[in-house]
Amino acid sequence: MVEHPRSGLDAVFHALSDPARRAMIRQLASSGCTIAELSQPYDMSLAAASKHVKVLEEAGLV
Repeated sequence: MVEHPRSGLDAVFHALSDPARRAMIRQLASSGCTIAELSQPYDMSLAAASKHVKVLEEAGLV
């Protein structure tokens, strides 16, 4: 997969385009949790959940 650097609003909209990431933001807003806790509702690997969190971090959302 080719990665292109995103900045500003592009990064925010990209991060928010995924339903799992939006849910992770809601979960993190209500309480701190681990990557394992974030991944559990979606039956995804810890690596996948970590990548989602990285996208949120790069957009400045977490």
